[in-house]
Amino acid sequence: MNTKVDSPVVVHFLFDRPCSLSRPTKLFWHGREYPITKIGLHHTYRQGSVLFHVFSVISSDTFFRLVFNSQNLSWLLEEVGDGQSG
Repeated sequence: MNTKVDSPVVVHFLFDRPCSLSRPTKLFWHGREYPITKIGLHHTYRQGSVLFHVFSVISSDTFFRLVFNSQNLSWLLEEVGDGQSG
């Protein structure tokens, strides 16, 4: 079941220009470290002049939707899910 969260989080992000690789590698939330094992959808949207990057990622069996605000360089955990339906 997915739950809306809207909580600030710390995200480690890998940017490797020579390899053209950029992706979140782990996130820290509520005192826990979650290594990101799979990256799903990545998309962007604008709200006024601010560009947001949205990443859907998985750590173990937990789903996270992360949003990066490119204006103030902050991360927000928007949604978390445990892989269970209903």
